[in-house]
Amino acid sequence: MGKATHHLEVEAPAQACYDWWRPLTRLPEIFSDVESVEAVTGDESRTRWKVSGPAGSTVEWEARITEDAPPHRIAWATVAESDPDITNAGVVRFEDKGNGRTELEVSLDYALPGGKVGEAVAGLLADPQRKLERACTEFKRLIETR
Repeated sequence: MGKATHHLEVEAPAQACYDWWRPLTRLPEIFSDVESVEAVTGDESRTRWKVSGPAGSTVEWEARITEDAPPHRIAWATVAESDPDITNAGVVRFEDKGNGRTELEVSLDYALPGGKVGEAVAGLLADPQRKLERACTEFKRLIETR
């Protein structure tokens, strides 16, 4: 399983940061490969993800929020029955540093499946550390200009 992690400090309260991340549906605003994250009707802990892959392909899966501790932590992981070939998980920790500042730690874990899905996901995850750092920089810009 691969992993990407990034820390950053933002000029925003932990609750505001948590509130931005909690629905997960805003992630396409900061992750360029994520086309959409939509809430699953009838289950506020589940989301349906659609992500751009190489050569115009699209990869989709469902994820479930596995931990929700406002305003300190939110975690999610793929739901195996949605696509057993795709395994990934994420967690964001929010540490209140006082004076309206928050330290975030964002971690993503992923496993590459085989076959065509594996090729698409491998393209998606090309340089995941750099993509995560760019997403965190974009989150910082968004949350600090609210």
